[in-house]
Amino acid sequence: MRLIPNQPVPELDLPLVSGKRFRLSEEKPAAFTLVVFYRGLHCPICKGYLTELQRHQEDLTTLGVTSIAISSDTAEKAERSTTDWGLDRLDLAYGIPVSDGREWGLYVSKAISDKEPAEFLEPGLFLIRPDRTLYAASVQTMPFTRPNLSEIVGAVRFINDKGYPARGDG
Repeated sequence: MRLIPNQPVPELDLPLVSGKRFRLSEEKPAAFTLVVFYRGLHCPICKGYLTELQRHQEDLTTLGVTSIAISSDTAEKAERSTTDWGLDRLDLAYGIPVSDGREWGLYVSKAISDKEPAEFLEPGLFLIRPDRTLYAASVQTMPFTRPNLSEIVGAVRFINDKGYPARGDG
């Protein structure tokens, strides 16, 4: 499945490490919700990427963007990611079923070592408007080549300033 810009995205309703729930339908950002899917605790590249995302939280908030990072990890693994990776300003959602990840167009991998879950989602980044329609998406088949988060911040600033429309819906 492929999500199309300017069309609704699937609902997300997931537990958070903080003990609350993340419900995409209840998000009310001024500009966007930034949804970042990551592989899980087993992925050292995810650690660096989420640490970088946390560094950009203040800029994103100033631009009207709320952020969430999501994996198919268990609660225990998501809690370990939060603690071990020092993510004190970024909430993690966990337990997304692989079937739900497929609805978002994410790729699925099977373990190639005993350090990986039997099956897990590969990375994806989505900018969602407050009306739950897709603005932009980037989906990867492996942990490498994710969107540069400094460029995402700059892009959101440009989008907000210029009213730049979503593209790719043709």
